[in-house]
Amino acid sequence: MIEITHDLIISEDELEFQASRSSGPGGQNVNKVNTRITLFFDMAGSRSLSDKQKRRILYRLSTRIDKNGRLRVVSQKFRTQKANRNAAIERFQQLLAEALKTKKVRKKTKVPYVAKQERLEEKRKRSLLKRQRAQKHEIE
Repeated sequence: MIEITHDLIISEDELEFQASRSSGPGGQNVNKVNTRITLFFDMAGSRSLSDKQKRRILYRLSTRIDKNGRLRVVSQKFRTQKANRNAAIERFQQLLAEALKTKKVRKKTKVPYVAKQERLEEKRKRSLLKRQRAQKHEIE
């Protein structure tokens, strides 16, 4: 069982893993052993996700989801399949947790009166300074 959020748990049965040759670390081992792991998660057919969650994930992770509704996560950081599998699962958890977060609604606030007055006073001072410089150049 993979815990995404405190109220969402996805069974490992819903994940599919595929091994292939990696271009990552490993020296000659890279040429012989399938260490890269690709994790596939069938979002469209998932029993763990609600329709609302599926829409949110589809919207936020659209570049990682194919036309069949399968989310793809690849890991080839490590020299072993097991380490890459664990890394892919960890990345999968992060991606889904991030995609399911709701953004806080920004409340519009009014600019404080004092801040507005300070800004205008600073503009007046700057304007005065520039006027004085211009007068100085006219005299010379």
